Amino acid sequence: MAVEALKHGHGTAQRPAAPRGLRRLTRGGWLRALWTTPLGFGLATALVCGIRWAAGWEPIWELQVLLTAWTIITPLAFLAGMGAFDYWAYWVSGRRTRPEDHSGHGADSWRDYLRVNTDHKVIGVQYVVTTFGFFLIAGLLALFVRAELAQPGSQFVDTQGYNGLVSAHAALMIFLFIVPVFAGFGNYVIPLMIGAPDMAFPRLNALSFWLLPIAGGTMLAGFLLPGGQFAAGWTNYPPLAEVNPVGNLMFQMGVQFAGASSILTALNFLVTIITMRAPGMTFWRMPLLVWANFTTSLLVVLATPFIAGSQFMLLLDRVLHTNFFVPDAAGYAIGYQHIFWFYSHPAVYIMILPGFGIISEVISTFARKPIFGYRLMALSLVAILILGFAVWAHHMFVAGMAPWLRIPMMVTTLLIAVPTGIKVFSWLATLWEGKLNLKTPMLWALGFILMFVIGGLSGVYLGSVTIDQHASDTYFVVAHIHYVLFGGSVFTIFAGAYYWFPKMTGRMYDERLGYVHFWLTVIGFNLTFFVQHYVGLQGMPRRVADYDPSFASWNMLSTIGAFTLGAGTLVFVYNLLVSWLRGSPAPANPWRARTLEWLVSSPPPKFNFEEIPTVVGGPYGYGVPGARHAVFNGDRAGTAEPEEVGAR
Repeated sequence: MAVEALKHGHGTAQRPAAPRGLRRLTRGGWLRALWTTPLGFGLATALVCGIRWAAGWEPIWELQVLLTAWTIITPLAFLAGMGAFDYWAYWVSGRRTRPEDHSGHGADSWRDYLRVNTDHKVIGVQYVVTTFGFFLIAGLLALFVRAELAQPGSQFVDTQGYNGLVSAHAALMIFLFIVPVFAGFGNYVIPLMIGAPDMAFPRLNALSFWLLPIAGGTMLAGFLLPGGQFAAGWTNYPPLAEVNPVGNLMFQMGVQFAGASSILTALNFLVTIITMRAPGMTFWRMPLLVWANFTTSLLVVLATPFIAGSQFMLLLDRVLHTNFFVPDAAGYAIGYQHIFWFYSHPAVYIMILPGFGIISEVISTFARKPIFGYRLMALSLVAILILGFAVWAHHMFVAGMAPWLRIPMMVTTLLIAVPTGIKVFSWLATLWEGKLNLKTPMLWALGFILMFVIGGLSGVYLGSVTIDQHASDTYFVVAHIHYVLFGGSVFTIFAGAYYWFPKMTGRMYDERLGYVHFWLTVIGFNLTFFVQHYVGLQGMPRRVADYDPSFASWNMLSTIGAFTLGAGTLVFVYNLLVSWLRGSPAPANPWRARTLEWLVSSPPPKFNFEEIPTVVGGPYGYGVPGARHAVFNGDRAGTAEPEEVGAR
């Protein structure tokens, strides 16, 4: 669609006249969704109750079965109301294809971000804003958890409520923030980085986004159900998940929507990167962020169906009374763990590989040096992709799995540290003797390296069978996963948010507030989680609402750190909101970076480039006299600025 627009000179979308009368209720959008959504709810209710009445099943009103139908049909009715399926429905009906007027592409006002939009940049902003909203909700749940653990005993919630808070916090952070926010950054910058006018499948891209708020809303709705939120942990292990209250169904269905969104997005990235690169953009000229999203997308496509399968089997056990994981009926509960972790350990790399790409862009730009060992950096991403499927069972060393499997899984777990170590040493070598510019994105990149190394070192301990058997299910594991996913993934997310904020909004953020956010986060994060290594090795179990009074002072320190972390997050939100509204205008390339997204205005035009660029060199030619990454019309753009030439 966007390519044709460029060919025919459609630089702007022609908005059709607004419909009047009843046509306002039948055009895709929020007004139509207001009546299609309750219609879908009613249809689901009638379908379930009608079938149960006709079959003579009692009771006719079975909440567990109704919830399953509601969470499938109602979201589809909402999407239909919003217009997510309009073009496809028109085509399937056999009518003539409608000419594309691009009325659903691009943003002329804030309202365009609240509808189904086919512009990858609008979708990228939708992703980022929505996922940060879930981040704030998940962080608030974490503060409730830390408030409960500030002292021994019961303060605010009972044990089931505590389990619900912990489960929802982890599920939202993983499935609704870390995984999809990287898709948001990728949506915005990947087509720009490779010189494409849009993603390969714009309408599928829009649908991928709208599945996310549905997934998050489904998970959070569990708090409103009888018995409360799902409370079997984000891993949702049976047999506990088989007997949990009906809120557990909301986790299972929410994961299905989030997983479908991830798969559709990953397929879109793969096709876009493979088929829509600008002339001259070979694989060895792609920025490392593109490499990172390419390998991550392969991981998503290959691994995500496994968690979907595990949750479907749990759902069938609960609703249709199958016995996949019911021990009393010869079910294999440990089989669930194998299936779950066959996805969820590759998911750790789904949650960090795009961050590796962001850090590579930031470090090279702010050190004014080419990435050290570019090709080895790219190949190490591929190595992580392959090895990531061979390490899942190190999560199960104490689960009662076959003993012969432990040693091979320990070896592969330790082996995967090699390509990860290559990346750390490459970043350090890039920094060496570079002209460091300590802007906020660079601070987050440097903080990431330190925090991620700490998380990686504790991971080496947990990868060893003997140490893991002692530390498993203690707060040592909590500390490790937070150093990897918060000190790792979330630090890279903040680096990317500050780095591309001028490009996405056309405004500059407040640098001083950026520094305040960074230092509050670093101090609060380490206060919260570093001490948990110690209390874990001393025997404090995780996911338990109470603890021995001997751990009280350490937990109070963790709670103080958590609220400090929350204060830093509020500074971040304030900085970005105020800067977006009133920040100083951003130039096209405030960082003097070389990748293609910085060769266009901030924010970019609706179809990215007035003319397709030609790539003539690598993306990290800092300090190389006359180096160019891309040109327009052979010579007009991409030249190095005088102060860049000779910089190291």
